[in-house]
Amino acid sequence: MKMNKKRGAVVVALTLTALLAACGNKSNSGSSSANSTYSYVYATDPDNFDYTVSGRATNSDHLANFEEPLMGTNKYGQIVPGLAKSYKVTNDGKTYTYTLRKGLKWVDSEGNTYASVKPQDFITAMKHAVAAKSETLYIVQDSIVGLNDYVNGKIKDFSKVGIKAVGSNKIQYTLNQAEPFWNSKLQYGILEPVNAKFLAEKGKNFGQPKANGILYTGPYLLKNFTSKSVIEYTANPKYWNKKNVHVTDVKETYNDGSNPDSLYKSFDKGDFTAARVYPNLPGYKDVLKKSKNNIIWSDQDASTYNMTFNLNRKSYNMTDKKTDKQKQDTRKAVLNKDFRLAIQFAFNKTKYNAQATGEAGATKSLRNSFTPPEFVQADGKEIGTFTQDDLHALGSEYKDVNLANAQDGTYNPTMAKKEFAKAKKALQAQGVSFPIKLDLPQDQKAALNLNQSKSFKNSVESTLGKSNVEIDLVQAAEDKYLAGTYQAATGAQADFDISNASGWSPDYQDPSTYLDVYKPSSGALLQTIGMVAPAAATSNAQKADYANIAKTVGLDKYEKLVDQAEAITTDTNARYKAFAKAEAYLLSIGIQIPINSLGGTPSVTKVVPYTGKRSWTGAASPRFDGMKIQSKPVTTAQYNKAKKAYNAKKAEIVKEEDK
Repeated sequence: MKMNKKRGAVVVALTLTALLAACGNKSNSGSSSANSTYSYVYATDPDNFDYTVSGRATNSDHLANFEEPLMGTNKYGQIVPGLAKSYKVTNDGKTYTYTLRKGLKWVDSEGNTYASVKPQDFITAMKHAVAAKSETLYIVQDSIVGLNDYVNGKIKDFSKVGIKAVGSNKIQYTLNQAEPFWNSKLQYGILEPVNAKFLAEKGKNFGQPKANGILYTGPYLLKNFTSKSVIEYTANPKYWNKKNVHVTDVKETYNDGSNPDSLYKSFDKGDFTAARVYPNLPGYKDVLKKSKNNIIWSDQDASTYNMTFNLNRKSYNMTDKKTDKQKQDTRKAVLNKDFRLAIQFAFNKTKYNAQATGEAGATKSLRNSFTPPEFVQADGKEIGTFTQDDLHALGSEYKDVNLANAQDGTYNPTMAKKEFAKAKKALQAQGVSFPIKLDLPQDQKAALNLNQSKSFKNSVESTLGKSNVEIDLVQAAEDKYLAGTYQAATGAQADFDISNASGWSPDYQDPSTYLDVYKPSSGALLQTIGMVAPAAATSNAQKADYANIAKTVGLDKYEKLVDQAEAITTDTNARYKAFAKAEAYLLSIGIQIPINSLGGTPSVTKVVPYTGKRSWTGAASPRFDGMKIQSKPVTTAQYNKAKKAYNAKKAEIVKEEDK
């Protein structure tokens, strides 16, 4: 899932921080039935409620509360029944049949029953997703029999697609090949139902970001959304599992990130249920004075935020460059692998992260690989172990790179200077003049992100020399900044040389969910590196241009490695080790620099520790059902005790599942 790093240190991470999910400790929780309202902040307005189409976290964080998948997750991250009460899978692992619960209802924004949920609704949803060119088609397009041909117009009859209604209460999916992780894909809206009558009534207005733009099957209904003001939910009275909805009202107030200290002040006054706190800001003194024993540090999650290079910049609405030659010189530099690696090795991620977390948390959320090293295991070892060994084997410049979490594994000023010396020699031979000017746009009001970018600028320029590289921080109004970075729909709209507005959260429990996104043929994050897939190119010349760039930076070889891994379907250990090799190659070419994850941040909260739902993949983590709120702030001791109990129980579950 495409994540929004805009004000990520300020707001986006915060809702998730407060939604820490696992087992609570009832004896110490201080829970009260009166604590049924969750209040906090949000950073970016949702712009699309068509859950079958949108792939942005800024939309799906809300939609996950409005819609219910066939299979969801519990507080331990296990996949459990949702709209489906049960399912069966054939021995070859290719056909899944789900039996729907009795009495499932479509509910309108007023809480009235609109219709019953039927198997046909899932077929309606997929046909609509294809027609609407869903951003999340990539999750299922190559998985379901016939779907790719239907998308590409090779077949017109949807009955030839492997999605069938079986009787009055079963929906069946037939896959091209076995996918043991298939149920983890069900967390996404593209596999959730749509009512055909309502879709026809709404027409082009279906999925508008307003309360009556959709029907609801999930735990909450949208009560109010006022742009850049407030978003409010209320509990769905007809939700099938309403007994597990303890938070009946949710209120999120817009926050532009300009005053991070105000979050704790509002928490202290009782206006907010939780608040991020910032050890490096003046207000932290007040936090320590009043809430020293209530500060908790959240766990890292599966998201990865990164710095990306624009390999084919076309737009210059946000730039400090004065001449065409400066643009051309920067382009040549960005396409030079040694230059990209020099920037990575010169980047002090610890100091960058400290702008949001202070020295105490500077390394707690750092990430050094795109796929989290602990995401899956092969031969009893974390995938990151194999990735690191493979990376070291690719060249001496990588021999000191450590891919473990929570430490800066790539900052190496000595290696940065060596790589830059190689790059400079090659670039001068091409007629390039120095310094190379890299535009790094920022939202002018996002104070902490701006400080992080200043830290990046300082570490790169001080290591490589300002006479060699200049990082130009181009400040812009929010809408302009978003249009050229996070919300850029195509590579041509990507208006930067380097950007920290990119991130990814896994769609399903397989490394391909990360590594597919940079495949030059179809990757979901190509626009973040200035590229487009060939199918989206507007001319043969444009296709040739992008193909040439992909070959220049090594993305063509990368795609072959990913394809080789994906072709392994019967040996999970071999599959994961092949993905590790692909990840190592991706890291070696330096087109993106992993920085950090959500989590690893300090907060204060009244949310009972480890209640709610947890998932490494999909859209389950931001859900409010299952969450409990207590009267007093959680203590550090209470949180640590709950965390210990959770980890112990989780270890038991993993051990049992491995049998």
